[in-house]
Amino acid sequence: MSGKTAGIWTAGILITGNIVGAGILGLPINTGLAGFGLSTASMLLVWALMLGTALILSKRVLESRQEDFDLPSLFGQALGPLGKWLAVGANLLILYGLLVAYLSGGAGLLLNLCHLPFSREVAMLIFFCLITSLTLFGLAFLQKGNAFLMILMWLAFGGLLLLAGSKVEPSRLTYADPMLLPSALPIMVTAFHFHNIIPTTCRSLDWDAKSVAKALLIGTLIGLGMNLLWNVVVTGSLPVSGPGESNILYAFDHGLPATVPLSKVISSSIFTTVGMVFALLAITTSYMANGTALMGFVRDMFSLPDRGVGRVLTALITFVPPLLVAVFYPGLFLKALDVVGGVGIALLFGVLPGLLLFKDSQSTLGRSLGIVIVACFLVVLLFEMGQELGLLSIDADIEVWKAAQKI
Repeated sequence: MSGKTAGIWTAGILITGNIVGAGILGLPINTGLAGFGLSTASMLLVWALMLGTALILSKRVLESRQEDFDLPSLFGQALGPLGKWLAVGANLLILYGLLVAYLSGGAGLLLNLCHLPFSREVAMLIFFCLITSLTLFGLAFLQKGNAFLMILMWLAFGGLLLLAGSKVEPSRLTYADPMLLPSALPIMVTAFHFHNIIPTTCRSLDWDAKSVAKALLIGTLIGLGMNLLWNVVVTGSLPVSGPGESNILYAFDHGLPATVPLSKVISSSIFTTVGMVFALLAITTSYMANGTALMGFVRDMFSLPDRGVGRVLTALITFVPPLLVAVFYPGLFLKALDVVGGVGIALLFGVLPGLLLFKDSQSTLGRSLGIVIVACFLVVLLFEMGQELGLLSIDADIEVWKAAQKI
């Protein structure tokens, strides 16, 4: 393997590592409500759209060859002040929302799988102190040990597939409810979000457009394969609804990661341990990466120095707000991922790149593709905004759930 090819695969694996974050833990719970077939087709479409917007942004980065990828400036130059401030707002929503999701999901894991003798608030505070300390003081460890952590996470993921695969019942994969598909779209968008590392990818591949495109394709294809496999295993292993806590509807209602109900179905200490390792690695590495990114964003926004009082203020502005939200509004794991994907990511890495393509293209085909991209992400955005504002209610019909208990 040549050095260039090795570099492409290294960059691709880094992209996959960013895709396989906490979004994969919530993905099959939301998609399971709509059914395997419908969610698989939608997932393929979302993957194609997210890859498309990544290629649009990478083209801009390659043209400018900027060492630092400044999202607000990039959109400001192309779309004016409105584009700049939309990017600022969307980026803050994404980063704060993801931290809320990670705190809520981590506390849920500790309570439901470790059976700690604490309240949810105490468990969340313990989890917050641990992973925030790692973020503030363990960045060097994360950078040096990233490859090891990724290998460990993939081994755990493989173990989950093997252990849960025996519980898959093909009949469960035939269930479908098109009315619940829109509620799964935002978390699909979150599960294919990696766009913040596009500038890193461009720099690592010496600004070579073909190499960057190959790395984006390889990395997102591996991520797509992992998401599809996980979707098969979870939707095939768990009943849609039923008595007890080991079903998709219960996990959805209580905002739990997929590993929690799976551990109750499989009833294996090995699976519980492997599931904990995978879930905590996915959440911790994602929290550290996004927490570091938010600290940098806050520091730049308020012109704070990275030392002394400035560093303390940066940390407080970064980490205290998501902690307060997670403590006072528990069980927000899935809801936070939905808002992040349906509003923040759909706007910043969907609608705005589509507008860039429409503006930059000289051909009718390019402008048409830009319109299609904008329209698709606007659908996700409008569905999510409608649900959050109470204008649209996507609820499961009780009779459907009763019938689904037989699946």
